[in-house]
Amino acid sequence: MRLIIRDNEDSASLYVANYIIERIKHFAPTPANPFVLGLPTGSSPLGVYRALVERHKAEEISFENVITFNMDEYIGIPRDHPQSYHTFMWQNFFSHVNIHPRNVHILDGNAPNLEAECVRYEAQIKAAGGIDLFLAGIGEDGHIAFNEPGSSLASRTRVKTLAYDTVLANSRFFGNDVSQVPTMALTVGVQTVLEAREVVVVVLGARKASALQHCIEEGVSHLWTLSSLQLHPHPMIVCDEDATLELKVKTVKYFKSIERVALTQGFQQTLPTSLRTSTGATLKKPAPPPTIITLSNGDTNTPPESASESETSPTIFAPQPVTSRLLRASSPAVEYPLRISRSASPDFDLVPDRMAERIVGGEAFQGRLTPTPGAVRAGA
Repeated sequence: MRLIIRDNEDSASLYVANYIIERIKHFAPTPANPFVLGLPTGSSPLGVYRALVERHKAEEISFENVITFNMDEYIGIPRDHPQSYHTFMWQNFFSHVNIHPRNVHILDGNAPNLEAECVRYEAQIKAAGGIDLFLAGIGEDGHIAFNEPGSSLASRTRVKTLAYDTVLANSRFFGNDVSQVPTMALTVGVQTVLEAREVVVVVLGARKASALQHCIEEGVSHLWTLSSLQLHPHPMIVCDEDATLELKVKTVKYFKSIERVALTQGFQQTLPTSLRTSTGATLKKPAPPPTIITLSNGDTNTPPESASESETSPTIFAPQPVTSRLLRASSPAVEYPLRISRSASPDFDLVPDRMAERIVGGEAFQGRLTPTPGAVRAGA
């Protein structure tokens, strides 16, 4: 994981915006092979959106061949409501750049069948070839998208009840009237985010410091869903100084030192070339080479292919565990062939286990065979 620390909110936002632009340019998207970008809402990405708009108006970046998928949407408020995430995205970003409306995807919180809407959204992401870069913000309790504390790390797009702390925090957008804040939403799942080829998270302000500390210095926990980024092969968090208040001094110094070394070597976060650059083909990524297992006798063996993608694709009705998805051959976590060497078992002479005779009631162990001491020393 990379942690990029900037002096203030503006510097952090500008860094993320420049990073996204660099990724799109390296990818060189085309109509047949567009760049797929996951986007958040809320206060955290506003500075990023402003910087992206400015760079677009300066003709430094085009979003013509970019497809977007938003993280979430409230349930039960009209699409044109001032606080709907449809309205938010068009007011703050989409209407200011040259993105095609047909390439914009936002969950429909007023769909007649919300579960079917979630399944449809996952299918749209899959049809687009997966998400190349998922930009995200976090809540004060460490939730990513609307994956509140306690959310399954294998979760996918689904209906979610919002925690009271989230409702209270979002009331600032509803005139500080908690009763006006929707209490349910549609959200992409933790697993949906982890399946993106790259995840970049913006963390700003002292109110997010505790969440950042749990993600960076502690283990993976469903109570802090941001910590799931530890399972991703290419995550990056960009924060301001205020967000590091709960981190240990040595932790902050460590990540700053990494960045200094990287800058002196002339590189930032580096992705595998196949993830960084478009292939120019209709299919985004070529199929990875098969897994090769090297046996003790020198022979090689290729395991049979797994079930087809259509048979194994998870849905909100049948999610799959995080590890099984991250370690599948189609995942960016396995870029190179896996070679497993199995050493031959030592050829020891086996004798009855004499120590079993000294154990009270150890009759069941007396028939056990162990290597002779001399054979063990010779084998060593």
